[in-house]
Amino acid sequence: MSQAEEIVVQGRDQPPQTESRRTTFRATLFRNELHTTFRRWRTLALLAVLAAVPILVGIAVKIETGDDGSAGGGGGGPAFISQITNNGLFLVFTALAATLPFFLPMAIGVIAGDAIAGEANAGTLRYLLVAPAGRTRLLLTKYATVMAFCLVATLVVALSALAVGAVLFPLGDLTTISGTQITFAEGLGRALLIALVVAASLTGVAALGLFVSTLTNSGIAAMATTVGLLITVQILDQIPQLHALQPYFFSHYWLSFADLMREPVYWDDLVRNLGLQALYAAVFGSAAWARFMAKDVTV
Repeated sequence: MSQAEEIVVQGRDQPPQTESRRTTFRATLFRNELHTTFRRWRTLALLAVLAAVPILVGIAVKIETGDDGSAGGGGGGPAFISQITNNGLFLVFTALAATLPFFLPMAIGVIAGDAIAGEANAGTLRYLLVAPAGRTRLLLTKYATVMAFCLVATLVVALSALAVGAVLFPLGDLTTISGTQITFAEGLGRALLIALVVAASLTGVAALGLFVSTLTNSGIAAMATTVGLLITVQILDQIPQLHALQPYFFSHYWLSFADLMREPVYWDDLVRNLGLQALYAAVFGSAAWARFMAKDVTV
Protein backbone atom coordinates (compact mmCIF):
# COMPACT_ATOMS: atom_id res chain seq x y z
CA MET A 1 0.00 0.00 0.00
CA SER A 2 1.39 3.41 -0.97
CA GLN A 3 1.87 6.25 1.48
CA ALA A 4 -0.98 8.19 -0.13
CA GLU A 5 -3.32 5.21 0.22
CA GLU A 6 -2.35 4.82 3.90
CA ILE A 7 -3.39 8.41 4.59
CA VAL A 8 -6.75 7.80 2.91
CA VAL A 9 -7.38 4.55 4.78
CA GLN A 10 -6.60 6.25 8.08
CA GLY A 11 -9.22 8.90 7.26
CA ARG A 12 -12.04 6.49 6.30
CA ASP A 13 -15.03 5.73 8.46
CA GLN A 14 -13.97 8.28 11.05
CA PRO A 15 -16.39 10.46 13.04
CA PRO A 16 -16.62 14.16 12.17
CA GLN A 17 -13.29 15.80 12.80
CA THR A 18 -12.80 18.20 15.68
CA GLU A 19 -10.37 21.10 15.39
CA SER A 20 -7.79 19.03 17.27
CA ARG A 21 -8.17 16.14 14.83
CA ARG A 22 -7.93 18.46 11.83
CA THR A 23 -4.74 19.98 13.23
CA THR A 24 -3.30 16.52 13.85
CA PHE A 25 -4.15 15.43 10.33
CA ARG A 26 -2.56 18.53 8.80
CA ALA A 27 0.61 17.90 10.81
CA THR A 28 0.64 14.25 9.74
CA LEU A 29 0.14 15.16 6.09
CA PHE A 30 2.94 17.73 6.23
CA ARG A 31 5.26 15.30 8.01
CA ASN A 32 4.57 12.62 5.41
CA GLU A 33 5.26 15.09 2.59
CA LEU A 34 8.55 16.10 4.17
CA HIS A 35 9.54 12.48 4.64
CA THR A 36 8.64 11.59 1.06
CA THR A 37 10.47 14.58 -0.41
CA PHE A 38 13.70 14.34 1.55
CA ARG A 39 14.13 10.59 1.21
CA ARG A 40 14.13 10.69 -2.59
CA TRP A 41 17.48 10.16 -4.27
CA ARG A 42 16.80 13.16 -6.52
CA THR A 43 16.46 15.44 -3.50
CA LEU A 44 19.59 14.06 -1.88
CA ALA A 45 21.50 14.48 -5.15
CA LEU A 46 20.40 18.12 -5.43
CA LEU A 47 21.51 18.82 -1.86
CA ALA A 48 24.84 17.09 -2.54
CA VAL A 49 25.46 19.30 -5.58
CA LEU A 50 24.62 22.41 -3.57
CA ALA A 51 26.99 21.33 -0.79
CA ALA A 52 29.75 20.73 -3.34
CA VAL A 53 29.67 24.27 -4.75
CA PRO A 54 31.26 25.95 -1.66
CA ILE A 55 33.87 23.20 -1.56
CA LEU A 56 34.88 23.87 -5.16
CA VAL A 57 34.87 27.64 -4.63
CA GLY A 58 36.97 27.35 -1.47
CA ILE A 59 39.52 25.04 -3.09
CA ALA A 60 39.74 27.28 -6.16
CA VAL A 61 40.35 30.38 -4.02
CA LYS A 62 42.93 28.52 -1.94
CA ILE A 63 44.81 27.39 -5.05
CA GLU A 64 44.71 30.88 -6.53
CA THR A 65 45.87 32.54 -3.31
CA GLY A 66 49.22 34.20 -3.87
CA ASP A 67 52.24 34.00 -1.59
CA ASP A 68 51.23 37.33 -0.04
CA GLY A 69 47.90 35.84 1.00
CA SER A 70 45.84 37.71 -1.59
CA ALA A 71 43.53 35.95 -4.03
CA GLY A 72 44.37 36.06 -7.67
CA GLY A 73 42.01 36.71 -10.52
CA GLY A 74 42.00 40.50 -10.47
CA GLY A 75 39.06 40.81 -8.07
CA GLY A 76 36.54 39.15 -10.38
CA GLY A 77 33.59 37.06 -9.28
CA PRO A 78 31.16 37.75 -6.44
CA ALA A 79 31.77 40.88 -4.38
CA PHE A 80 32.92 38.94 -1.30
CA ILE A 81 35.44 36.68 -3.02
CA SER A 82 38.46 38.92 -2.47
CA GLN A 83 37.85 38.78 1.30
CA ILE A 84 37.78 34.99 1.66
CA THR A 85 41.50 34.62 2.25
CA ASN A 86 41.29 37.12 5.14
CA ASN A 87 38.27 35.50 6.77
CA GLY A 88 36.71 32.15 5.91
CA LEU A 89 33.26 33.42 6.90
CA PHE A 90 33.17 35.36 3.64
CA LEU A 91 33.00 32.00 1.84
CA VAL A 92 29.42 31.72 3.14
CA PHE A 93 28.44 34.98 1.46
CA THR A 94 30.34 34.10 -1.72
CA ALA A 95 28.79 30.63 -1.95
CA LEU A 96 25.27 32.02 -1.56
CA ALA A 97 25.99 34.68 -4.19
CA ALA A 98 27.36 31.99 -6.54
CA THR A 99 24.46 29.53 -6.10
CA LEU A 100 21.53 31.96 -5.97
CA PRO A 101 21.44 32.91 -9.68
CA PHE A 102 21.17 29.29 -10.91
CA PHE A 103 21.85 26.32 -8.63
CA LEU A 104 19.43 27.16 -5.81
CA PRO A 105 16.48 28.22 -8.01
CA MET A 106 17.09 25.22 -10.29
CA ALA A 107 16.84 22.88 -7.31
CA ILE A 108 13.68 24.63 -6.11
CA GLY A 109 12.22 24.46 -9.62
CA VAL A 110 12.78 20.71 -9.75
CA ILE A 111 11.09 20.09 -6.37
CA ALA A 112 8.20 22.51 -6.97
CA GLY A 113 7.63 21.39 -10.56
CA ASP A 114 7.26 17.79 -9.44
CA ALA A 115 5.02 18.55 -6.44
CA ILE A 116 1.63 18.01 -8.12
CA ALA A 117 2.58 16.70 -11.56
CA GLY A 118 4.72 13.97 -10.05
CA GLU A 119 1.80 12.71 -7.95
CA ALA A 120 -0.48 12.77 -10.99
CA ASN A 121 2.05 10.88 -13.08
CA ALA A 122 2.52 8.26 -10.36
CA GLY A 123 -1.25 7.82 -9.97
CA THR A 124 -1.28 8.78 -6.27
CA LEU A 125 -2.90 12.20 -6.61
CA ARG A 126 -6.46 10.86 -6.56
CA TYR A 127 -5.76 9.07 -3.27
CA LEU A 128 -4.43 12.27 -1.69
CA LEU A 129 -7.52 14.19 -2.81
CA VAL A 130 -9.94 11.87 -1.04
CA ALA A 131 -11.37 13.36 2.18
CA PRO A 132 -10.20 14.46 4.66
CA ALA A 133 -7.25 15.86 2.70
CA GLY A 134 -8.99 18.21 0.28
CA ARG A 135 -7.43 20.13 -2.57
CA THR A 136 -6.71 23.40 -0.76
CA ARG A 137 -5.10 21.65 2.19
CA LEU A 138 -3.02 19.44 -0.09
CA LEU A 139 -1.82 22.39 -2.17
CA LEU A 140 -0.84 24.37 0.94
CA THR A 141 1.01 21.32 2.27
CA LYS A 142 2.88 20.93 -1.00
CA TYR A 143 3.89 24.60 -0.97
CA ALA A 144 4.99 24.40 2.67
CA THR A 145 7.11 21.37 1.79
CA VAL A 146 8.76 23.21 -1.10
CA MET A 147 9.48 26.16 1.20
CA ALA A 148 11.00 23.78 3.75
CA PHE A 149 13.28 22.53 0.98
CA CYS A 150 14.18 26.16 0.16
CA LEU A 151 15.33 26.66 3.75
CA VAL A 152 17.19 23.35 3.97
CA ALA A 153 18.93 23.87 0.61
CA THR A 154 20.08 27.36 1.60
CA LEU A 155 21.35 26.18 4.97
CA VAL A 156 23.21 23.30 3.30
CA VAL A 157 25.10 25.81 1.15
CA ALA A 158 25.81 28.08 4.13
CA LEU A 159 26.96 25.29 6.47
CA SER A 160 29.11 23.66 3.82
CA ALA A 161 30.74 27.02 3.09
CA LEU A 162 31.29 27.71 6.79
CA ALA A 163 32.95 24.32 7.31
CA VAL A 164 35.21 24.71 4.26
CA GLY A 165 36.04 28.30 5.20
CA ALA A 166 37.03 27.22 8.72
CA VAL A 167 39.32 24.50 7.36
CA LEU A 168 41.03 26.44 4.57
CA PHE A 169 41.09 30.04 5.86
CA PRO A 170 41.38 31.94 9.16
CA LEU A 171 38.30 33.01 11.09
CA GLY A 172 37.81 36.04 13.28
CA ASP A 173 36.44 39.57 13.32
CA LEU A 174 35.48 40.73 9.86
CA THR A 175 35.23 43.96 7.92
CA THR A 176 31.88 44.91 6.43
CA ILE A 177 31.41 46.35 2.95
CA SER A 178 31.26 49.79 4.61
CA GLY A 179 34.72 49.26 6.12
CA THR A 180 33.63 48.89 9.75
CA GLN A 181 34.67 46.02 12.01
CA ILE A 182 32.20 43.57 13.54
CA THR A 183 32.86 40.59 15.79
CA PHE A 184 32.89 37.02 14.53
CA ALA A 185 29.74 36.26 16.53
CA GLU A 186 27.93 39.17 14.89
CA GLY A 187 29.23 37.99 11.54
CA LEU A 188 27.72 34.55 12.18
CA GLY A 189 24.44 36.20 13.05
CA ARG A 190 24.46 38.14 9.81
CA ALA A 191 25.36 34.99 7.88
CA LEU A 192 22.29 33.27 9.32
CA LEU A 193 20.12 36.28 8.52
CA ILE A 194 21.47 36.33 4.96
CA ALA A 195 20.68 32.61 4.57
CA LEU A 196 17.11 33.26 5.72
CA VAL A 197 16.76 36.17 3.26
CA VAL A 198 18.08 33.99 0.43
CA ALA A 199 15.56 31.28 1.32
CA ALA A 200 12.77 33.89 1.38
CA SER A 201 13.97 35.15 -2.01
CA LEU A 202 12.96 31.80 -3.51
CA THR A 203 9.30 31.95 -2.46
CA GLY A 204 8.30 33.38 -5.83
CA VAL A 205 10.10 30.59 -7.69
CA ALA A 206 8.40 28.01 -5.46
CA ALA A 207 4.95 29.42 -6.25
CA LEU A 208 5.74 29.61 -9.96
CA GLY A 209 6.92 26.00 -10.00
CA LEU A 210 3.82 24.86 -8.11
CA PHE A 211 1.59 26.63 -10.62
CA VAL A 212 3.36 24.99 -13.55
CA SER A 213 3.04 21.66 -11.76
CA THR A 214 -0.77 21.99 -11.77
CA LEU A 215 -0.83 22.47 -15.54
CA THR A 216 0.44 19.03 -16.52
CA ASN A 217 0.50 15.42 -15.39
CA SER A 218 4.15 15.01 -16.39
CA GLY A 219 6.65 15.72 -13.62
CA ILE A 220 9.53 15.95 -16.09
CA ALA A 221 7.66 18.47 -18.25
CA ALA A 222 6.80 20.60 -15.21
CA MET A 223 10.39 20.57 -13.95
CA ALA A 224 11.80 21.40 -17.38
CA THR A 225 9.31 24.22 -17.91
CA THR A 226 10.01 25.76 -14.51
CA VAL A 227 13.78 25.64 -14.98
CA GLY A 228 13.39 27.00 -18.52
CA LEU A 229 11.37 29.96 -17.22
CA LEU A 230 14.03 30.63 -14.58
CA ILE A 231 16.77 30.75 -17.21
CA THR A 232 14.65 32.96 -19.50
CA VAL A 233 13.93 35.49 -16.75
CA GLN A 234 17.61 35.61 -15.78
CA ILE A 235 18.57 36.33 -19.40
CA LEU A 236 15.93 39.04 -19.73
CA ASP A 237 17.18 40.61 -16.51
CA GLN A 238 20.57 41.19 -18.18
CA ILE A 239 19.29 42.96 -21.31
CA PRO A 240 19.78 46.75 -20.95
CA GLN A 241 16.85 47.58 -23.23
CA LEU A 242 14.47 45.99 -20.70
CA HIS A 243 15.61 48.11 -17.76
CA ALA A 244 12.06 49.46 -17.25
CA LEU A 245 10.69 45.93 -16.73
CA GLN A 246 13.61 44.41 -14.84
CA PRO A 247 12.61 45.68 -11.35
CA TYR A 248 9.52 43.47 -11.69
CA PHE A 249 11.45 40.27 -12.45
CA PHE A 250 11.55 38.00 -9.41
CA SER A 251 15.34 37.62 -9.73
CA HIS A 252 16.18 41.32 -10.00
CA TYR A 253 16.84 41.97 -6.29
CA TRP A 254 18.17 38.53 -5.36
CA LEU A 255 21.69 39.76 -4.60
CA SER A 256 20.43 42.58 -2.40
CA PHE A 257 21.29 40.37 0.59
CA ALA A 258 24.79 41.89 0.31
CA ASP A 259 23.32 45.05 1.88
CA LEU A 260 23.09 43.12 5.16
CA MET A 261 26.89 43.35 5.27
CA ARG A 262 26.82 47.13 5.30
CA GLU A 263 26.96 49.32 8.40
CA PRO A 264 24.31 50.57 8.73
CA VAL A 265 22.26 48.01 6.78
CA TYR A 266 20.66 49.26 3.56
CA TRP A 267 17.06 48.06 3.71
CA ASP A 268 15.54 49.56 0.54
CA ASP A 269 16.39 46.81 -1.94
CA LEU A 270 15.91 44.12 0.69
CA VAL A 271 12.35 45.30 1.31
CA ARG A 272 11.71 45.54 -2.43
CA ASN A 273 12.97 41.99 -2.89
CA LEU A 274 10.80 40.52 -0.13
CA GLY A 275 7.78 42.50 -1.29
CA LEU A 276 8.27 41.30 -4.87
CA GLN A 277 8.57 37.69 -3.71
CA ALA A 278 5.36 38.05 -1.70
CA LEU A 279 3.61 39.43 -4.79
CA TYR A 280 4.79 36.53 -6.98
CA ALA A 281 3.81 34.04 -4.27
CA ALA A 282 0.33 35.57 -4.04
CA VAL A 283 -0.24 35.74 -7.80
CA PHE A 284 1.10 32.31 -8.77
CA GLY A 285 -0.17 30.73 -5.56
CA SER A 286 -3.67 31.95 -6.39
CA ALA A 287 -3.30 30.77 -9.99
CA ALA A 288 -2.13 27.36 -8.78
CA TRP A 289 -5.12 27.12 -6.42
CA ALA A 290 -7.61 28.12 -9.15
CA ARG A 291 -6.11 25.62 -11.58
CA PHE A 292 -5.86 22.82 -9.03
CA MET A 293 -9.45 23.28 -7.84
CA ALA A 294 -10.66 22.85 -11.44
CA LYS A 295 -8.20 20.06 -12.30
CA ASP A 296 -9.81 16.83 -13.49
CA VAL A 297 -8.03 14.01 -11.68
CA THR A 298 -8.98 10.74 -13.33
CA VAL A 299 -5.89 8.60 -12.74
